[in-house]
Amino acid sequence: MAIALNSSTLVTIYGGSGFIGRYVVRALAKTGCRMRIAVRRPDLAGHLQPMGGVGQINPVQANLRDMDSVRLAAEGADALVNLVGILYQHGRQKFMAVQAEGAGRVAQVAAEIGAGAFVHLSAIGADPTSKSLYARSKAAGEDAVMKAFPSANVIRPSIVFGPEDEFFNRFAAMARISPFLPLIGGGKTEFQPVFVGDVAKTVVAALDGQASPGTAYELGGPEVLSFKALMEYILMETRRHRLLLPMPMWLAKLQAMAFSILPHPPLTLDQLHLLERDNVVGEAAIAQQRTLAGLDIEPVAIETIVPTYLERFRPKGQFSRSFA
Repeated sequence: MAIALNSSTLVTIYGGSGFIGRYVVRALAKTGCRMRIAVRRPDLAGHLQPMGGVGQINPVQANLRDMDSVRLAAEGADALVNLVGILYQHGRQKFMAVQAEGAGRVAQVAAEIGAGAFVHLSAIGADPTSKSLYARSKAAGEDAVMKAFPSANVIRPSIVFGPEDEFFNRFAAMARISPFLPLIGGGKTEFQPVFVGDVAKTVVAALDGQASPGTAYELGGPEVLSFKALMEYILMETRRHRLLLPMPMWLAKLQAMAFSILPHPPLTLDQLHLLERDNVVGEAAIAQQRTLAGLDIEPVAIETIVPTYLERFRPKGQFSRSFA
């Protein structure tokens, strides 16, 4: 299914104020469509409105744990996009409540209102048999979405990079104050970083009918890099000499257990389970053209974008020439 993206079209985007959401909003704003940004705190979504014309972007309150608010935010929409996700559990924000049950509610509402299209953001690694509750909840969310809205498009990115990302910025900040960077499990896990702008292009492509209905697309950039290679790249771009310290998984798990008492833990046991498996586009997705290439999207390499926002972590910012 697909919709025409123009000024008469209304798209409700759940979780549209987050990292990926702001790029989806920017990409959709260029099509002229109107957007309703459904978030728990609409008062914190004002940064989105300058991305479009007057009245084009309207934040509203919604919580995926509350069916009435989900339904109200979807009222009158031509299409729905669900970008809601969490990296760790806290308070009432549990993986299954948000990423499985919440996703199912949005898909159910999409079916109720007869939406012309529905796009759901998942992740590479979504697996009902994974040791990671995050991965299991993502898989459960995909299953709930496809049962309620069989023509939906599911998008599964590898780690997503961009100026506000949680990966390159986190380790660059760590390198600024720590004499070493940890290579968890030896740093052998492979990733395929994908630019957030390419994820946004995929959402637009799925809404306007370029994607095959009822299909999951796996998104990765042009390079597959190990965790160690990514740490080396961060150090190169931040102009810092730091020891890359191999950390056995058992020790990392002990640290994660200690961090679990913090409100915003830098590392969780669940994230370590994710690091036990590679996070790259699968061979089946490549063969079936369920990738960026299958949508005629040329992936952006990390070398094009990452240096522009990591330079602030250099010893002298953009003026740094030597390593510290």
